[in-house]
Amino acid sequence: MSRITLGLLFVAALVVEHFLPRSRHPRREIASALLTVIASTYLITAALRRLPTEVSPHPGAVIPSPQQLLPAGIFLIAIIWYRRRLDLEDSAFDRTIYAAAWMNLAAQLAASQSQRLLDSPFVLAQALTVASYAVALGGALLDNAHLFEQVRHLAVSDPLTGLANYRRLLDVLEAETERTNRNARPFAVLLLDLDGLKKINDTYGHLVGSHALNRLAHILRIHCRAIDTAARYGGDEFALVLPETQREEADRVANRIRAVMASDPEKPALSASIGISIYEGHGERIEKLLSDADQQLYAEKQRRAKRNHAPLNPHPHSRAQKA
Repeated sequence: MSRITLGLLFVAALVVEHFLPRSRHPRREIASALLTVIASTYLITAALRRLPTEVSPHPGAVIPSPQQLLPAGIFLIAIIWYRRRLDLEDSAFDRTIYAAAWMNLAAQLAASQSQRLLDSPFVLAQALTVASYAVALGGALLDNAHLFEQVRHLAVSDPLTGLANYRRLLDVLEAETERTNRNARPFAVLLLDLDGLKKINDTYGHLVGSHALNRLAHILRIHCRAIDTAARYGGDEFALVLPETQREEADRVANRIRAVMASDPEKPALSASIGISIYEGHGERIEKLLSDADQQLYAEKQRRAKRNHAPLNPHPHSRAQKA
């Protein structure tokens, strides 16, 4: 009877998911499904109450215990349904539930060959049933671990670029300042501002603008060391934390990033203004470190703007001719 109940739970879960894929009242719906399973189990128990429980009704037949085929049929229905469901949902829990349904079907087929309690088919059926519980529990634990890892990753990463977010950036900066205060080895912070993002959005559309942000994030991700941390600082600004890095090394990293962006053949062409700040262990606050890099970044951006908008001086001979 416990196997009949388990099989009905399998099928009831599939029925509820099929007709109510988006639960609006989960408590009420779960309670209704459980009551349905309990009522079905009671009716089946009442129908089978006259069957012997310890001795097979047909000890010499091909199937000594045919009553065990009833839960086997329920598990077979669940197996067919779960197999179709795996085409849509293929999580660790779904795969293990599918495997558990197969194991319970095998347990019922073994139990149908049992002629008395504690004979070999009976013991095999019990072992398969218990193993199916362990498999289903393992799938639930794997799914929970995977879900926890996803939540942890989403909590510290930017949803668009996949880089570290501002919260993660502050945690890394705090850890690096503490490390520098202990070992007196400086680290560098690079702030990058993607030039002309508004113009890209206005000219090519916001999808191209978002792709431009991802292009810069990809450059930071693949052209930095494993110990470096690339983060989206906000909007079109990015940050790069370089542990144990002096000013000269930070300048080389910035120049390498500029060179990679300049050599990228994809359109629109990208460029970025970069500001650099070095923490040398003098007890400066993280806000001061970011502010220094931000000031350098905007100073470079202003120099570029003046250079791009500077009027072209006509040649002196041309002025004389015009006069």
